Amino acid sequence: MGSRYPSHQLGNGLFVSGRPEQPKERPPTMSSTAMPYTGGDIKKSGELGKMFIPTDGTKSRKSGPIPGAPSRSGSFAGNAQSGPGAPNATGRMSGSLASSAGSVSMKKTNSGPLSKHGEPLKKSSGPQSGGVTRQHSGPIPVLPATGLITSGPLNSSGAPRKVSGPLDSSGSLKTHMASVVHNQAVTTLGPQDDFSSLKSFPKSVLWLVVLIFVMGFLAGGFILGAVHNPMLLIVVAVFFTVVAALFIWNSCWGRRGITDFIARYPDADLRTAKNGQFVKVTGVVTCGNVPLESSFQRVPRCVYTSTCLYEYRGWGSKPANSSHRCFTWGLRSSERHVVDFYISDFQSGLRALVKTGNGAKVTPVVDDSVVIDYKHGSEKASPDFVRWLRQKNLSSDDRIMRLKEGYIKEGSTVSVIGVVHRNDNVLMIVPSSEPITAGWQWSRCTFPTSLEGIVLRCEDSSNVDAIPV
Repeated sequence: MGSRYPSHQLGNGLFVSGRPEQPKERPPTMSSTAMPYTGGDIKKSGELGKMFIPTDGTKSRKSGPIPGAPSRSGSFAGNAQSGPGAPNATGRMSGSLASSAGSVSMKKTNSGPLSKHGEPLKKSSGPQSGGVTRQHSGPIPVLPATGLITSGPLNSSGAPRKVSGPLDSSGSLKTHMASVVHNQAVTTLGPQDDFSSLKSFPKSVLWLVVLIFVMGFLAGGFILGAVHNPMLLIVVAVFFTVVAALFIWNSCWGRRGITDFIARYPDADLRTAKNGQFVKVTGVVTCGNVPLESSFQRVPRCVYTSTCLYEYRGWGSKPANSSHRCFTWGLRSSERHVVDFYISDFQSGLRALVKTGNGAKVTPVVDDSVVIDYKHGSEKASPDFVRWLRQKNLSSDDRIMRLKEGYIKEGSTVSVIGVVHRNDNVLMIVPSSEPITAGWQWSRCTFPTSLEGIVLRCEDSSNVDAIPV
């Protein structure tokens, strides 16, 4: 009598309960092979490419909305209709679709994802009939300006502009200088923007001192002629000599007193500096989005450049400008520019944006890196200087000239004096609304000097090779 529970024997001879399992059919294995490179030619794309190759000998059919065809929502509504008129509506709809598809020719489309009709998917915003979204491949839209300063110049689309090779020709140099001058982000400095101890001296006090000495000399001469007593004339002459020596000293060494004042001014900590506080920051310079290039030496990636040409006017020689006096040096040509830049503070390690561009008031105290003296007959000794004069359309006849060039390039150590300004977590140093007064420098015997805007102090940076990253 058999058992009520079925059993079966395995391949190893062991009897187990239950019915044997039915053998399962193995799914077919699919192998994939690497598709050959087609280079964008649909004729080499296999079965998929054959769908888009025209077979009637005409050009590719233009895909898109079929003129005269009903919308997708209308076809759905036609299929959903009930009644004796529904089949006729569906038949008319299919006939119109077939006739319009055969009469309209296709054109080749651009690259990008293709729809089932062979056209690029067009992307549109807003509600659409039938819920179909079309996309197209096209130019990337230009993003709005964010105010972020990056390294390197930008083109019209906001991408970094590529510059190949140095600007050696005079035409390229003129184009470069014209773009710098007309750029709103570049501040062009003139001779009036430079500081001077005598310039800051009050004009009213100066004329009052001159009047006192004139009256003193007249009184001393009258007493000498009437009483034959030269004492008053001697006293006036001694005071005049002291005052004249003091003015001459300030005209020669007034710059040294300003540099000592900036060096003694204490550095501030940007971490604890409040908004609107007057501070001095010392750190390493990093270029912004509009780096400069020096005019004579062609030093790239600078934030400040100054190239000035002076001429000495002797007896009977031509003046360099309208206010050039005899036996003095006069300014003939000046190219001084400054832009916004970043400074990394040594004390706090913070990075601040120094707003010296866009026409800001700036007082640069930068040492000259190159000084070239030129006179007629020394063309062989200064070929680069002669070439630079030719590029600037400046004559080099029998004049005595002197070229001075200074700059602040990326990686230089700079001291900046200005006002702290915080805007949306962006730390900036902006020009001060009131001038900075250095005061009397008794150790240097210099007059009080006023410094306007942002003060930049940098020593000779021609040997700086390290560029911060």
